[in-house]
Amino acid sequence: MTQRQAGLDYLRGFVVVLVVLHHAVLAYCRFGYFDTQHYLWSTAPIVDADRWAGFDILVLFNDSFFMPLMFLLSGLFVGPSLRRKGPRAYVLDRLRRLGLPFVLAALVVMPVAYYPSYRMTGSTIGFSAFWVQTIFDGPWPNGPAWFVGVLLVFDVLVAVVQPWLPRWRLSFGGLAALSLVTFLPLLIGFGPVHWFTFGPFAVQASRVLLYAAYFFAGVSVGPAIRPGGRGRIALALALFAVLLAEQVYRSRDPGALPGLVWLVLYGVALALFCAAATLAMLGVFAGLTRPRVVLDRLSRDAYGIYLLHYPFIVWGQYALLEARVGAVSKALMVFAGSLTFSWFAAAGVGALVRCFGKSSVSGRGDSTLA
Repeated sequence: MTQRQAGLDYLRGFVVVLVVLHHAVLAYCRFGYFDTQHYLWSTAPIVDADRWAGFDILVLFNDSFFMPLMFLLSGLFVGPSLRRKGPRAYVLDRLRRLGLPFVLAALVVMPVAYYPSYRMTGSTIGFSAFWVQTIFDGPWPNGPAWFVGVLLVFDVLVAVVQPWLPRWRLSFGGLAALSLVTFLPLLIGFGPVHWFTFGPFAVQASRVLLYAAYFFAGVSVGPAIRPGGRGRIALALALFAVLLAEQVYRSRDPGALPGLVWLVLYGVALALFCAAATLAMLGVFAGLTRPRVVLDRLSRDAYGIYLLHYPFIVWGQYALLEARVGAVSKALMVFAGSLTFSWFAAAGVGALVRCFGKSSVSGRGDSTLA
C-alpha cells in the first residue's frame, strides 16, 4: 500500500468512528422527538429525556460533511479496479462485497437494531412478529445500511460511464460549485428531511445528487489525490461557524425571514462547509504516512464496524433510558460500548471470512470503504 493510500485508509477508519459517535449522541440532542404513532418518523430510534445542547452542534457538524466524504473516499480507487478487472468482474465483485452485506444487514442487523424503537411505541409484540411485519408489511427501516445500497447503485453506474469521466483535480472552488449545483435545487424542491424509499433502499432526497457528485468526483480524481495543505482547516471552521450561526439565529427567530430564504441560506452554508471540511480532512490524513498499529486495525475493520454498530447503539440507548447519570455520561457510555463491541464483532467476522478466503465484510479492497 502506498503512503497516500495509507492516509486515506486511516481517514476511512476515522470517519466510521465519527459515524458511531454521531449515532450515539442522536438520542440526547435538544431537537430530538419521538413519534409514537410512526416510530420511523422520529429523529432517532431512541430519544431520551436527558439532553445536551452541545450534541446539537456535534450532529450539525458531522451531518454536514461526513457522508459526502465517505462517498468520495469510496470512489477514489474505482478507476484502477475497473481497469484491472473489467466492468463485468468489477460489478460482480461489488455485488459480493456490497450487495450480500446489504441484504444481511437489511434482513438481520437492522430489524434487531430497531426493535427497541418499536417497543417505545407501546407495542408488546415479540421480535419474531415484529420481524415478519417489518419484512412483509413494512415499513422496512434500513438504518446506516442505506449507504451501502446507494453505493452499490453508484458502483454499477460507474462501470458503464467511467470511460467518459474527465480527469479532475480537487480544489475548493470546484468542489464548492459542485456541491451548490447538486444540493441546493433538490433542497429547495424536497426540503431537508424527505427520503426516497423503496423497501429497504433509501436515500435522502435533497442529497442524492450531492452524494453522486462526490462519488464520481472521487472516481475522476483517482488515488493520486492532492487535496492541498492543512490551511483548509481554518476555512472549514470559519464556514461551520457561519452555518451554526444561521441555524441558531433561525431557531431563535424563525419568522425573521421567509422559509425559502432560510432554506437557501442553510443550503449555501452547508455546501461551502462540506467542500472545505472534505478538503481539510483529506489534507490532514494525507500527511499520515508512518504506520500506526491502531489505525491500521481500525481501517481494516471499518466496514464491519459500520455495518454492525447500530444494534449496539440503539440497545445501549434503550438500556440507559431510566439511568440518572446525565446526557453526556449516557452518550459516552453508548459510544464507547458500541465502538468496542462492534469492533470486536467486525474483527471476528473478518477473521472468519478470511479463513474461507473471502473478504466480503472486512479487510482492504479496491475501495477505501468497502
